[in-house]
Amino acid sequence: MDDKLSIRVNVADRYYPLKVERENEEKIRKAARMINEKVLQYKQRYSDKDVQDFLAMASLQYVIKLIEDEETITSDHLTGNIRELIDKIDKVLED
Repeated sequence: MDDKLSIRVNVADRYYPLKVERENEEKIRKAARMINEKVLQYKQRYSDKDVQDFLAMASLQYVIKLIEDEETITSDHLTGNIRELIDKIDKVLED
C-alpha cells in the first residue's frame, strides 16, 4: 500500500500539488503557513515590492535561523563530548 498522500499547498498565493508521506503532511502544511505569514508581514511593510522579493526575504530569514540552530546544536553536542572526555580523564587520574 502506498503511504503517499496527494495534497495541494498554498505558498504565496500559488498552489503546488505534492505527494507526501502521511506523517509529513502536517509539517509541510505548517511550513507553508509560516512562509505565508512571513510573506504577508513583508507585503504589509513594503507595498512597492514583488512577491518574489518577499519569498526571497522569508527564505533568507528562515535559513539564517536554521543555521543558527544547527550551530547551537553542534556547539551543545561538542560541549557534551568534551564533558565526557574530561570525566574520563578525571576518572583515569583518580585511579
